[in-house]
Amino acid sequence: MAFLHQQPQLCLGFDIAKDTITAADGITTRVIDNQRRAIRTFLKSHKQADLVVCEPTGGHESLLLEECLRAGIACHRADTLKVKSFIRSYGTHGKSDAIDAAMLRAYGRERWEKLTLWQAPDPDETRLRALVRRRQELIAIKIAEKNRAKAPGGRELAASFEAVIKVVERQIQAIDAAIRELIAGSSALKHRAAICTAMDSLGPIVTAKLLAILPELGTMTRRKAAALAGLAPHPNDSGQKQGYRKIRGGRPEIRSMLYMPALHAAAGRGEFATFYKRLITNGKKPMVAIAAVMRKIVVTLNARLRDATIPQS
Repeated sequence: MAFLHQQPQLCLGFDIAKDTITAADGITTRVIDNQRRAIRTFLKSHKQADLVVCEPTGGHESLLLEECLRAGIACHRADTLKVKSFIRSYGTHGKSDAIDAAMLRAYGRERWEKLTLWQAPDPDETRLRALVRRRQELIAIKIAEKNRAKAPGGRELAASFEAVIKVVERQIQAIDAAIRELIAGSSALKHRAAICTAMDSLGPIVTAKLLAILPELGTMTRRKAAALAGLAPHPNDSGQKQGYRKIRGGRPEIRSMLYMPALHAAAGRGEFATFYKRLITNGKKPMVAIAAVMRKIVVTLNARLRDATIPQS
């Protein structure tokens, strides 16, 4: 992950919508079209800018990020929840595109040392992320249809539910095939997937999800990896009170996908079975031990991907 090494001289804040972008430079606030030519013209008029801050908006920010990269301007795509907390810390209750753009600029000026810079993703990783996201959407549709079929009165529409479920299942199979083909055709993804699947508790689907949702694996410290995966226990202490430490934050999808591999260890199978048993022997609650196993999986994968090593069985 890349960071700025000196304080930015001019930070720009951008609040992005589908068709327009509200830009704040500290003196004026302007609204421009969310089009490549308009963005390029605006950036040329701010050649001294050395940091741009925006928020993720479902892909509508992609043109801005690409043009910043082309112009050699460092860019940070901010976490929405962090920005909202930052705005509240100023006692600001109003909300508008102009306010958000100005606050994004202030956020960048104040927090620049700790802001990770956006880097153009690998095209294969981008496609894998899209395929995994679509697979998750299809799984949600399938579960919803099955639940509707079990609801009162569902028997009368059984044929409709069954037809939709069959179509969705075929789409899931097609997505799975596309994921396998993509990983097999990419030398980088293929090697990373081989390292992950060498861990006997991880199958190809969970591996694909991990590579898509947590592509930073292998580039972080173990503590950052655990925190980004939402598996780091956070203290809840005050004075002499030592509260119950809970895992939260990060990317919650990681916790749900690693739950079954952790249960694999709880059942006494796999390379983390001994680790789980030791935790239980030391008095840890089963759910605490399972969370620790999930964290151990992420930390171990981070180290193996960093060293690019596949453990020998």
